[in-house]
Amino acid sequence: MSFSEYKENISDGDTVILYLGHNTMQAITITPGKIHQTKYGALPHADMIGRRFGTKMFSKNRKGWVYLLHPTPELWTVNLRHRTQILYTTDISMVILKLALKPGSIVVESGTGSGSMSHSLIRTIAPTGHLHTFEFHAERAEIARKEFEHHKIPDLVTVTCRDVCKEGFGLSQVADAVFLDLPGPWDAIQSSKEALKSEGGRFCSFSPCIEQVQKTCEVLRSHGFRDITVMECLSRSFEVKTIPFQVPYLGPTVSMLSAS
Repeated sequence: MSFSEYKENISDGDTVILYLGHNTMQAITITPGKIHQTKYGALPHADMIGRRFGTKMFSKNRKGWVYLLHPTPELWTVNLRHRTQILYTTDISMVILKLALKPGSIVVESGTGSGSMSHSLIRTIAPTGHLHTFEFHAERAEIARKEFEHHKIPDLVTVTCRDVCKEGFGLSQVADAVFLDLPGPWDAIQSSKEALKSEGGRFCSFSPCIEQVQKTCEVLRSHGFRDITVMECLSRSFEVKTIPFQVPYLGPTVSMLSAS
């Protein structure tokens, strides 16, 4: 089972998203012999094997059901185990749009973190692109590497354990785009510029603090970057419902007739 390609039926070892409701989902790895417990009852893994992704599965006691969903980067983002703070779909989609990514793009990312952004980048640049992702924390880098292998996408990504703020990316003129999610992104701007292709590329840095944004923009200008913009993405839900109002009484209606 691959995050970059869709398959029809569930197999041993696949990642499956159990959908109980909009705010109740969980990612599991299919392992024969295991039984997943929910508020609706038991769900044996063995009973999931062979079923089509997207189908409804009742619990053993028939008191409820779940939907067995094929994993996507969006579903993975809301179900993964947080090793760090992550980006969510609202910000991820805007980053991918502004970086103008497409199949075949070469992208440099730091840091890898929990891999939320990485999965969306890989899905976007597949099947001929490549992601170079850097993580300074050795354990997080190794966990991310194993996740990419389990999700059948290791050929699309290279995981490197390195502090790019001190050591740089070690890449020269290979990237179409660079994405940074770092506390001090300004320390990696020179290395980012070196990693971008000579004919030009796009750079994006995600920062939660306006002071970080201001310093990053200053350093970008000093390194010759142009067309610098700053964006904030906000997600707001609207509820549409019918509300009845009484028709106001404005007094008797008087008709005026004129004869000609």
